[in-house]
Amino acid sequence: MTKKEKPKNKVPSNKWKKYKVVGDKLEKEQSCPRCGPGHFLAKHKNRTTCGSCGYTIFAEAKKE
Repeated sequence: MTKKEKPKNKVPSNKWKKYKVVGDKLEKEQSCPRCGPGHFLAKHKNRTTCGSCGYTIFAEAKKE
């Protein structure tokens, strides 16, 4: 006899976190200008970066 394996729990996609509902409109985070819509830029401490092509936008340092 073989034991039935329990199905593994899948990790749900987190793409829905990239969108926000403002009033009646749907807004999305910044997408990559090279790759086009659907490729979002990751937010880091001092930059935003595309995971596909490596496109990077550096944040300006705050001067006090």
